[in-house]
Amino acid sequence: MAAVLLRGMEIWQSLPLDCLISIFSLLQDEDLIRASTVCKDWCYAAETPWLWRRMCLRRWSFCNVSQHLSSTGTHSWKAYYLRRSLLEMKMKTGRSSADYTCKTLRGHNGRVVGLAYLSGNDGHSDLWRGSPVVCSASTDGTVKAWDIHKGVSLWSSPAQSPLRDLTVDPAQSVVVTSDSVGTIKTWSGSSGEELACFTSGLSETTLLSFSYRDSSFLMVGTVVGSLLVLTCPALCEVSRHEVCDSFRLNLLLSSPDKKWIFAASKENFNLSPKVFYSESVCCPAEDEDIVCNSLPVSGCCAAVFLPSQPARLAVIQSEGLFTNKTLAVFDLALKESKYKREPQAQQVACFEVTLSHQSDVVLEARGNSTLLVADGNHLKVYTFKGELVASFQDHLQPIVALCVDSFRVVTASRDLSLRVLTWRNDPEHGLTLESQYHLLGGSLQRSRGFTDVACDYSSIVASVESLDGKDVLKAYTFDF
Repeated sequence: MAAVLLRGMEIWQSLPLDCLISIFSLLQDEDLIRASTVCKDWCYAAETPWLWRRMCLRRWSFCNVSQHLSSTGTHSWKAYYLRRSLLEMKMKTGRSSADYTCKTLRGHNGRVVGLAYLSGNDGHSDLWRGSPVVCSASTDGTVKAWDIHKGVSLWSSPAQSPLRDLTVDPAQSVVVTSDSVGTIKTWSGSSGEELACFTSGLSETTLLSFSYRDSSFLMVGTVVGSLLVLTCPALCEVSRHEVCDSFRLNLLLSSPDKKWIFAASKENFNLSPKVFYSESVCCPAEDEDIVCNSLPVSGCCAAVFLPSQPARLAVIQSEGLFTNKTLAVFDLALKESKYKREPQAQQVACFEVTLSHQSDVVLEARGNSTLLVADGNHLKVYTFKGELVASFQDHLQPIVALCVDSFRVVTASRDLSLRVLTWRNDPEHGLTLESQYHLLGGSLQRSRGFTDVACDYSSIVASVESLDGKDVLKAYTFDF
């Protein structure tokens, strides 16, 4: 028997390198690591960069190892795979102190009305260099930038009128805020220096940072229902358009292909949302009409573009204060003739969504066919054709915000907890979610719960409404 085994080992060890690599390509990561310990030849074959590159791309679809250097100073797909896998394992288990650190970011003397990552780890480039920077705006009139790894404020703007909204342009490292008297300002993300100021004269505005043809713009929804297009960061007016007369324009979205702007008001059940062709509002021609169209739905309480489609839009239609609402999905396209350009919205799906709460509905999406609806303390996962594939009731109070990426979903609730769920492929239903763990945000004796949440690939930041009026941020950083 021993002779047979020795003979078998001799045959395996005599295989040429190409054959070993071909066989090893069938192994999983743990088996490949074990194989590398058998002998010198197997170790050499198992360390082949092609094997680990193939494994990386099979697991994550897109990877950029060029910025990650191993200790020897050479590009290492194996190091990338092992380190990214370790990060995901920690994000999936979420054991306090072992897998992540939590810091409380204090400094605002009012309510936090907006937060966003100015720079972060996207999972596609360099996961291991630099610290994410998050910006927050407050009713105390200041905007702050935070280093969330160190838990310190990098800069703070001078106080002004209470701020109402915040957005960022990461490509230009620009922060944009609007305040209660209609003043819109841009700030340098690196220094906090004020770059430009625009006076709208309107008490409330909704901001959307937008890039088109290598130029940056700011979409502004106003309290009187108009859409204002400004350059960014200079804040020069480009165009102005009426969307919903006398009702606040409080929902602005841009399509993944950057060709469409969605604009709607959630304040009137009879108003139809509009879609604008980006070129016509960002680069208007004097002799051409604005290219826009109303969607064939009345009312809108939530909407989202599906991120893996060029222009697939899901809208939850609010037909009065009824619990049964309709979710319609449209593919947007432009019909062009010799004399006219006309937007077209082809309905590709429509189904009823039963809602059990009257609170605001939160709608998010993943890929090209998965929709997430937060209804009170329920989280529901649908295909865009209307199949309910998962439902969760992990929170004791309503969900106020969702953060979705390729690996997980984070829900923020008034019960002062964040719930982390991870994606998995179900053989029967396809993409679905698996509930993992809670991240706690403090004491309900001092707080009213979470109000917003944002994520990058390796961290989570959420705002907490404090009873003393001085809101804080909670930053959870997953360690390597």
